[in-house]
Parts: sequence; structure tokens; C-alpha cells
Amino acid sequence: MDRWATFDCYGTLVDWNAGLAGALGDEALLARYHEVEPVVQAESPGLSYREVMRESARRLGVEADPAETLSDWPVFGDVRPELETARSRGWRLAILSNSDRDLIESSIDSIGVPFDLAIVASEIGSYKPAHRHWHAFAEQVGRLPDVHVAQSHFHDVVPATALGLPTVWINRLGERAEPAPTRELTGLAGLADTLDELAP
Repeated sequence: MDRWATFDCYGTLVDWNAGLAGALGDEALLARYHEVEPVVQAESPGLSYREVMRESARRLGVEADPAETLSDWPVFGDVRPELETARSRGWRLAILSNSDRDLIESSIDSIGVPFDLAIVASEIGSYKPAHRHWHAFAEQVGRLPDVHVAQSHFHDVVPATALGLPTVWINRLGERAEPAPTRELTGLAGLADTLDELAP
């Protein structure tokens, strides 16, 4: 049987904070943006992610459209080799993202490693931490994934844990939060071994 690992993209594989700070023009706005965006998503789950970003920036007094630069946001250096190793060991990879199809496709191109599936918020009318991404995955694959991998505790680790999934928290920011993930890494280095431990 195929082994499936699902991933969040932004913050986990793509350097969300660096890209967003550049798009907003002020690194000091990052923390406030992270507070505003989930509110916009919860208020209007039918919005495209491009619209969510634009509205979140507007509420911070920024007129720029952050999505216009998203395809240029940097990929973390540990991502490509680790994903290639996981694929070489038979893992199938999927992205569950709070974004739009065109945005995620451009980011997958930047990552440079093929994904077998990508589920995006704008096509399912739901934003994580709601569970719809995982249900949509199960509808397409026939079951839930073996492991979920993500940087955001709020958007990913909490709901995946509630669904009974093993989680790998890519804790790049040195945060502390409950519930505890199944495994915790500071980056993607070592992820393929961790996946094999969780689903031999």
C-alpha cells in the first residue's frame, strides 16, 4: 500500500515570513498579519486566497497585493533534498494548502520536486484549521494520510492531531504549543527517516 505524507507549503517548504515581509514592505507587520489572516479566513471561507491576502494587507494599511510576489518567495534549502529522499523511498507527497491553484502550482515549480496531489482552499471553500482539506484528501485517495508535516501548529498540527494523524511539526521558529506533535524537527533535515519511523 502507498505511504502518503501530506504537507503544508508556506512556512514549511517555502519561506513564508521572508516572502511576506518583502511583500508588505515592513517586517514589523508580520506578527499582526499572522493575527489578521485567520480572522479574514474564518469570516469569509469562500474568498480566494489571493483575496484573503489582499484583504489582510488592507486591514494593516498596506495597499500592495502580496500574492503578486508569491511565486518568487524562497524555498528553504533543506526542502528539495529531503523530499527527493522521501520520494526515493516510495513516499507519495501531497500538499494541503490555504491558497489558490495558480499560487501553489508556481510554488511547486520553485520547490522542484513533484507532488502527487495538491488540495487548495479556494477549490474546497474551506481554510485550515477546519478539517475539510483532510476530508478532501480522503475522498480522492480513499483514506487519510499516514503522516502530516507542517510548520503551523494552529493551522495544521492541532487539526491533524484531532483527526488522529501522526504529525511532524517543522518548528522553524522555536515555538511552544499544545497538543504536542508526534515528532518535532527544527527543519526538514531528517524528515525522510522520521517518516519511515512513523509509517514503516
